[in-house]
Amino acid sequence: MKRRTFTIGGLAAAGTLLLAACGGGRTGTTTDSGDGGGGSGFDADATVGVALPWLGTQNWAEAQDLFTAQLKEAGFTPLVQAADNKVSQQQQQIEAMVQKGAKAIVVGPIDGTQLGSALKSAKDAGIRIIGYDRLIENTDAVDAVVQFGSVRTGELQGQSLLDGLAERKGEGPYNIELFGGGPADPNAPNFFTGAMSVLQPKIDDGTLVVVSGQVDFQQVATQDWDNGKAQSRMDSLLASNYSDKEIHGVLSPNDGIARAIITACKAAGQEVPVVDGLDAETESITSIWNGEQYSTVHKPTKDLVAKTIELITAYQKGEDPEAPTETENNGTIDVPVYALDPVVVTKENAEEVFQDDPDRLALLKG
Repeated sequence: MKRRTFTIGGLAAAGTLLLAACGGGRTGTTTDSGDGGGGSGFDADATVGVALPWLGTQNWAEAQDLFTAQLKEAGFTPLVQAADNKVSQQQQQIEAMVQKGAKAIVVGPIDGTQLGSALKSAKDAGIRIIGYDRLIENTDAVDAVVQFGSVRTGELQGQSLLDGLAERKGEGPYNIELFGGGPADPNAPNFFTGAMSVLQPKIDDGTLVVVSGQVDFQQVATQDWDNGKAQSRMDSLLASNYSDKEIHGVLSPNDGIARAIITACKAAGQEVPVVDGLDAETESITSIWNGEQYSTVHKPTKDLVAKTIELITAYQKGEDPEAPTETENNGTIDVPVYALDPVVVTKENAEEVFQDDPDRLALLKG
């Protein structure tokens, strides 16, 4: 069972979005160990591997581009690969990174429980391992995880659904359905747990009615985060439960699934329900601005990448990074977690949230 504990400075530090304290122009010399006890360090131009799960959503495609550019800017030699959501392919990519002499490997796991052997080889070779966006489970071969707080993300999604229902659908009770993410992703059940901590009291008091009765994560999970599978499930839910009633809201674990839910509702002749999401994808920002999707939770990829490179730079110098915001037990060890704080985006606050993001702001100004 996973255990989450908080360190001094915890959530206050989580809200600080730090830029990587690293610049170019470093020479390829090994840095001696510092007083922080972080280890012996490694060459300033060393190879850093980045093993991403896939490029099928905007946030992962952005991560590929940002890691490639920012690792180069920091003086490292980037080796960035994506595994098309195939665990065996990701295992092979990590093993190849070890063979190519990587000194640090960043891993966004497809399945956080299936990388133990590959990561043990990396650890035995003295390589630093950082989990990116997702917890790496059941292994001691992980130094840290950088992510947005997954339970907190779910709490924000649940509250946003309640806010949207009150704003758009008048007084309750409200007919809703629940969707979860891919069960192999350790964040997905945490998102759902966080959301249900907000929604369950309203289900219990009758404010929310889950018409299908499907309220357990295993019932509502979306295998592989597949939008098509989510749309098929939504089609079935509507046909079975809503032929004579309106659906008012749907908890969605990300933006792609949110759009699939909206498509299914339109095809069934339903008014667009209140639907939240995650990742602030371009298409969903446009949908929010146009008054369809109600909200998304923004987890700025640039901040997650910058924080990860900050840790790599500390390891390279032989120093300990700053204290983590919390620790989480991965089934084997308590892993230091650097948890950043996400933000809900609605039409009302979109311009403010994206004021320093020219690409997304352009969508609203166009």
